[in-house]
Amino acid sequence: METATVVVAPAPVAITPPPQQKLMELKSSFAPAAKPSPARKPKPAKKKLAGGSGGYVLEDVPHLTDYLPELKSYPNPLQDHPAYSVVKQYFVNPDDTVAKKIVVHKGSARGTHFRRAGPRQRVYFPPGEVKAAIVTCGGLCPGLNTVIRELVCGLHDMYGVGSVLGIEGGYKGFYARNTVELTPRSVNDIHKRGGTVLGTSRGGQDTAKIVDSIQDRGIDQVYIIGGDGTQKGAASIHEEVRRRGLRCAVVGVPKTIDNDIAVIDKSFGFDTAVEEAQRAISAAHVEAESAENGVGVVKLMGRNSGFIAMYATLASRDVDCCLIPESPFFLEGKGGLLEFVERRLRDNGHMVIVVAEGAGQDLIARSMRLADTHDASGNKVLLDVGLWLSQKIKEHFKRKPGFPITLKYIDPTYMIRAVPSNASDNVYCTLLAHSALHGAMAGYTGFTVAPVNGRHAYIPFYRITERQNKVVITDRMWARVLCSTNQPCFLTHEDVEGAGQEEEEEPHLPLVEGENALVVRSPSMCNGNGHLCSGAA
Repeated sequence: METATVVVAPAPVAITPPPQQKLMELKSSFAPAAKPSPARKPKPAKKKLAGGSGGYVLEDVPHLTDYLPELKSYPNPLQDHPAYSVVKQYFVNPDDTVAKKIVVHKGSARGTHFRRAGPRQRVYFPPGEVKAAIVTCGGLCPGLNTVIRELVCGLHDMYGVGSVLGIEGGYKGFYARNTVELTPRSVNDIHKRGGTVLGTSRGGQDTAKIVDSIQDRGIDQVYIIGGDGTQKGAASIHEEVRRRGLRCAVVGVPKTIDNDIAVIDKSFGFDTAVEEAQRAISAAHVEAESAENGVGVVKLMGRNSGFIAMYATLASRDVDCCLIPESPFFLEGKGGLLEFVERRLRDNGHMVIVVAEGAGQDLIARSMRLADTHDASGNKVLLDVGLWLSQKIKEHFKRKPGFPITLKYIDPTYMIRAVPSNASDNVYCTLLAHSALHGAMAGYTGFTVAPVNGRHAYIPFYRITERQNKVVITDRMWARVLCSTNQPCFLTHEDVEGAGQEEEEEPHLPLVEGENALVVRSPSMCNGNGHLCSGAA
């Protein structure tokens, strides 16, 4: 049992101040207390850009040696790991990059690239001395526990990291909660459960307090799992860590069930969500088909992006109408939704409507005259479009004698996000976790990890927080949905003109910073390999 050491300070010697000093002290006692100075806002780091021939641009991620140039490196222990002894060229070539766009035209520039993810020959942490921390923030999503498990097991099994802390309750847990020690044994079966064993919360983070906790606990690597709001917080944490000159890698793992994070191919949990949505759609179809003029309405997740609704509709083939936030619709009049519902019921005797939770919010607000409110994360609080739409359909057919309908409304929202991840997402979460820890051990920081055109890459935080990924309603994937459902487009010419995909500005001036920034090389540096996305055919 450890004994506490008590240090006793000598008693202060009483000194009688002169009368003038007493008067000054008396005046100061009545003065208002000085407000504590807030933590200094760190100056954002410059973007690390490197240019090459043929319009090649590398958007690089920060490295610890950018502000700690004397940091020592070590041989990667994976070179002696028996599991990887048979892998040919296991370490990633320093010049390997991943192209942001792989479909190009003859004579077009090579465009933006990101640093390829994977293990490097040299690491910047002595593996046996690393203390890592993991935190989950924001809403629930299938696969959170799998990412936690693979981070813990990967750090332990591949790099010999013996201390991994779990931060409970989201960002606030850094300074308001105790930590929990995570070991391969304690996380062995957590991937079989939904939710997150660490707990989560939204908003309210104090960057200065978080970095104080990181510094006091001697944490070397922080793995932050969350959506775009969480990644913005991670960017702030990285900047404060850099400002203080701490040897700490800050790494993000992007998480959103809506699949609305920009640049990356998809977010983990999305495949599971689409698969689980099929159960609700199938139930709605059975209910609708079994009743006279049956209507099944299913509300799915999708605050600003309708990817779950779109892919679930395509996968199901039982859906007659899909409504998403990106595609405006209207109820009354010629070509409206209610006219289409009536026509489909007369033709087929039943129908299924899938609606994303963020669809039609402007219509509801206008009809109910409600003001916008926001949650702790700054997200707009959504009105229940499923209930509203169901009520509007019922009211429409009440005005039509001799045309009775049977409507069933199904809302599987929280059931979908609370389930464990499926096999596909479990594999994906493993790859994300391994790519993240390889990058941190190699000294990279201030980045998030995800596949870009089929290749895992390290992406600067600003790239995934500057905009959201949305369904492009002028794209062929949305056209496939319209062909599958045979629903009206609902769009005016102005809607179509304004719905074109925004062109992102490409970086111009090359800027190379830090010893780990990629230098300008020949076009052969990047092979640009990648798999075509599903929407390219």
